[in-house]
Amino acid sequence: MSERMRAGLDLAAPAGARPALVIFDCDGVLVDSEPLSLATLTAGLNRIGVDIDVETVRRRFAGTSMTSIMEHIARDYPAVTVPDGFVDAVKMETLGVFDRELQAMTGAAEAIQALEIPTCVASSSDPVRLRHSLTLTGLLPLFDGRLFSSAMVARGKPFPDLFLHAAAEMGAAPEDCLVIEDSVPGVIAARAAGMRVIGFTGGGHWGHDRDGRDLAEAGAGHVFRDYRQLGKLIGGLPTGLQPSLA
Repeated sequence: MSERMRAGLDLAAPAGARPALVIFDCDGVLVDSEPLSLATLTAGLNRIGVDIDVETVRRRFAGTSMTSIMEHIARDYPAVTVPDGFVDAVKMETLGVFDRELQAMTGAAEAIQALEIPTCVASSSDPVRLRHSLTLTGLLPLFDGRLFSSAMVARGKPFPDLFLHAAAEMGAAPEDCLVIEDSVPGVIAARAAGMRVIGFTGGGHWGHDRDGRDLAEAGAGHVFRDYRQLGKLIGGLPTGLQPSLA
């Protein structure tokens, strides 16, 4: 673990301190969207000549914004010409798949309703997709008016901008926030913001690493995969450098 990461972990609140704000990522945390969106993105990239499979797309791009993804594509596949309207087309295709197949994470609504702590959402998704996803799955009423998208900040994850923006808008100090994330870029962003973070591996895209050791290595203090575990984690998170796998 790097010295920078260790320094970030040292910013955690004292052991046993309840957070003043819980910040949820959306895709792969609240809604089981990642298998759907990664497959749609992969198919779109293949159509324009990018030779890439869905596992590589997951590993490289899960948890990042379309802006960041397309910057990587331009850099790594210079021979590929991205046609005008490609990003919008992929977004529309993804929303169509969501309309047919998107589901909320099992137990998420009940666990969130049981929290006696302010909550919000901070997602790499654009505002339209974010609101659409939460509406389809019935989760929007739990967060309406408290949705923050990477489109609102200059830099998306793994930079801390989005989490810092969400905390500022919610009136919470970064060190008093707890982030729930499913991606390495998201965990890195939360730690860079000086926030505690626990990883979630209950989504359909986590078959490769159900224990979430990548998330733990990135700085998640705990990793869980069942929303029935969330309540007992919040409010008593240790700050040691060795994460536990719930």
